[in-house]
Amino acid sequence: MNTVRIWFEKRGMAAYISLLDLQRVMHRALKRSGLPVWYTKGFNPHIYLAFSCPLALGQESLCESCEVKTEVEDPDYIAWADALRPALPEGLRLVRIGPAVMKMGQIESADYRLTVPAGAAAALDAYNAAGSVPVEKKTKSGKKQLELKTYIPAVHYTQEGDSLVFALHLPAGDKLNVSPALLLSWLEQAHGVPAWQCHVLRTGLFAAEGRPFL
Repeated sequence: MNTVRIWFEKRGMAAYISLLDLQRVMHRALKRSGLPVWYTKGFNPHIYLAFSCPLALGQESLCESCEVKTEVEDPDYIAWADALRPALPEGLRLVRIGPAVMKMGQIESADYRLTVPAGAAAALDAYNAAGSVPVEKKTKSGKKQLELKTYIPAVHYTQEGDSLVFALHLPAGDKLNVSPALLLSWLEQAHGVPAWQCHVLRTGLFAAEGRPFL
């Protein structure tokens, strides 16, 4: 049994597809493609499908991935890509398909590119000047307080037209996941920066010691 990793972009309106709906979309695309993916056993067989580090609703990504299993000993990944690419809907663009080198649990961090209105400069400066920025983070076990400055000591932004752009590198593992949405929520609540005018793009996933997730 081989584990195959499918890398794809999630852009535009596809950013508003929830994880549950994304599972349905990919399931249908794989069925349409006719690829020899492995189905679970039992009364209701379905395609084994697992997604790595799901995004928050409304965020875009250049590096989404999911994995499937196949009993084919030596998959032709180019043929797999050719079969799956036309089956994906608008907003989900296939990047590549290959063997799953790492386990999804090895993901520890992620890179993001954030774009906010140019008028948010004063709010970002206030964040940089603050000694402490406590925020509330929702978890499976409830809500907890998080010191955001521990993970985002400062925001180094540049202006591009009518927007401010900056990069963040944040924890994104199973044990600790810090979403850039926490910063956007603070900017909105503390300084009135409209969250709907802000944009989040995930650009990379990493394992321990900054190694690219493969």
